[in-house]
Amino acid sequence: MSDPTSIQLIATVLFALAVIHTFSTKYFEHLAHIQPRHAGIWHLLGEVEVVFGFWAMILMLFMFAISGKQETTSYLNSRDFAEPLFVFVIMVIAGTRPILDFTASVVRWTARYLPLDQGMAMYFLILTFVPLMGSFITEPAAMTLAALMLRDTLFSKEVSTKLKYVTVGVLFVNVSIGGTLTPFAAPPVLMVAGKWNWDIWFMISTFGWKAALAVAINAGSAMLLFRHELKHMAQQDSSNVPRVPISMILVHLMFLTAVVVFAHYPAVFIGIFLFFLGFATAYQRHQNPLILREALLVAFFLAGLVVLGGQQQWWLQPILMDMDETTVYFGATALTAITDNAALTYLGSLVEGLSQEFKVALVAGAVTGGGLTVIANAPNPAGFAILRGKFEEEAIHPLGLFIAALPPTLVAILAFRVL
Repeated sequence: MSDPTSIQLIATVLFALAVIHTFSTKYFEHLAHIQPRHAGIWHLLGEVEVVFGFWAMILMLFMFAISGKQETTSYLNSRDFAEPLFVFVIMVIAGTRPILDFTASVVRWTARYLPLDQGMAMYFLILTFVPLMGSFITEPAAMTLAALMLRDTLFSKEVSTKLKYVTVGVLFVNVSIGGTLTPFAAPPVLMVAGKWNWDIWFMISTFGWKAALAVAINAGSAMLLFRHELKHMAQQDSSNVPRVPISMILVHLMFLTAVVVFAHYPAVFIGIFLFFLGFATAYQRHQNPLILREALLVAFFLAGLVVLGGQQQWWLQPILMDMDETTVYFGATALTAITDNAALTYLGSLVEGLSQEFKVALVAGAVTGGGLTVIANAPNPAGFAILRGKFEEEAIHPLGLFIAALPPTLVAILAFRVL
């Protein structure tokens, strides 16, 4: 391990503070309730989506003071912000009423043919079908759709706190592993698939079928455990909202598909998105308010993670490379909880001469731990932003999420390591 520079040391300290801050947001939200005079600043510090952007800004100030403008701006220009931009765009489009209504209709239609109570069937499908669709429409889009559907069905009425946390834990884990049927949908897979020549058949045979089984077990277990609280999910909205025309749904699906196809080309998908905004404005009667605020906050979070994470290679990469196949799987699972899983696999892709077994173990570990914390997987902040309003004091407790995500994570471990 080479000696770190002063900037790298400062960045590592700030990264650690950001992680601690992420786990402390519930405390800041509590302060906002008991100290209304300063509620504004406490609410700001209690926004999980603000945390990494805030500490990344502190890092930039240090860099300006120590290294000067030229080196600081050069570092920022060297960062790849395509993922934060893509997540912002895909969240807004996937969260539109036509896309949401279409997905809900497919889920409800499928639920009729399952030999289950309709509420149980809805719950099961939202936590299986939608996360697995993330392999094709990308994980951020799947997370957005699943979270919005849960918000409008399961969380539309008061349910137990235990059910809320278990649902979020299963959702986060299932989205993380559910995107492994293809080489382009899960951020940690996307980082390495091209360089390591992993195609769709390799993904399905190595990861996909195991992930699909784990997704079904996780969702089915949660469904059976809370079956008595799920009946109201079968109830449809009785408000007289006009149906979205098929033509409008098709146009929105075309926009969604185009953004997914050009996910690696920010200039293209941002252009498509600007055109989409004009179209959505022209047909506002078929739209709910766009989730621009939530999507911007998530993009800010991920951009901060990109800036801070770019200075962590000096200690992360040697740790990973000193591990064997088994150790790297569990090491990646654990490290993912406090870093971004895509960052881990990216660091692995920089090393030449790795065995196929090591590569598979690294990626499997990265997706396995993707549900343990809000920072573990890029789509998690999207689900967090959409669902946190349904929790006490509008905050999802990090420890509660971690405990709730442990059982489905253990199922994923068994699927990837035993099967």
